[in-house]
Amino acid sequence: MESHVNRTLKTTALATTFCAVAGAAVAGYGQVAAQAQEPSWTVARTQAQVQAQTAAATSARHGHGQGDAFTGTRKIRVDGHSVNVSCSGRTVARKPVVVLMAGGGDGLETMAGLQQTLSHQGRVCSYDRLGEGASDQPNGIQTVDDSGRILTGVLDRIVGDRPVVLAGHSLGGYIAARYAPDHRDRVTGLVLMDATIPALTEGIRKAIPESATGMAAELRDQTIAVNEGQNPEQFLIADAPVRSAGRIPVRIIKHESQFSEVPDYGPALERMWAEGQQEWRALSARSRVSTAAGSGHYIHVDRPDVALKAIRQVTAQATNHR
Repeated sequence: MESHVNRTLKTTALATTFCAVAGAAVAGYGQVAAQAQEPSWTVARTQAQVQAQTAAATSARHGHGQGDAFTGTRKIRVDGHSVNVSCSGRTVARKPVVVLMAGGGDGLETMAGLQQTLSHQGRVCSYDRLGEGASDQPNGIQTVDDSGRILTGVLDRIVGDRPVVLAGHSLGGYIAARYAPDHRDRVTGLVLMDATIPALTEGIRKAIPESATGMAAELRDQTIAVNEGQNPEQFLIADAPVRSAGRIPVRIIKHESQFSEVPDYGPALERMWAEGQQEWRALSARSRVSTAAGSGHYIHVDRPDVALKAIRQVTAQATNHR
């Protein structure tokens, strides 16, 4: 079988933009098919594979009440853009709505397994960020504030005034963690699944020095390029300190092994990643870090049981403390 690195580097050579993972061309970009058992590293953007039940929605934004109680997938208007959203399950009194956030380069379909299972116990939604899946392209470089504005618009429509638990993979986790501190009235819990680390550009420069050659040098350069906005979302993945989101429950789950295919710098990259996950603990005094045994970057694919347990625990804690 062709190695992940060789396959992704070939793909990247043909792509007009770079994409990377949280950890591999190392930023939170990658694509995984629904049936995949292993994560891939840097890959080019593809169209979303699942667009079933898509319907046009009105352009009105709902900032109050319980939100739109639809089931299935539809497109809504947010800040002048069409955003693809999927919701399932019924609202449960006092229980936060779970909002799943896919990694960079992935559409909401990569969260379909989690969403289907979680929807048996309550309301669950997911969405394609601008530049991903079936949502519109961004107008240009996006910052955390830009992505947060879209997320707020999505929540206004699908959740209304209800509290939410954000569960994000890779770049989705990074965005969720940056969003929560400024939205404490809304975000009552976080689950970060191998989230892109808070200072990835600095970390990759230390882990792989400028003197590196070959695959390692290419990985370093691609990661920095991706962080500067050369990715499908044109998202600027900026290094910044972690800010507190209050005393909300936070579960931070990291992969067990991801960098074995860069043998010369694998140990340094693993240390960088592990230290970055520990930095996310500053989000809350109720943060906890754990490792998903046997998992690569796509924890929700490799170990869905671990992801489901964490989301259920955080949701229960957020419900009980309201």
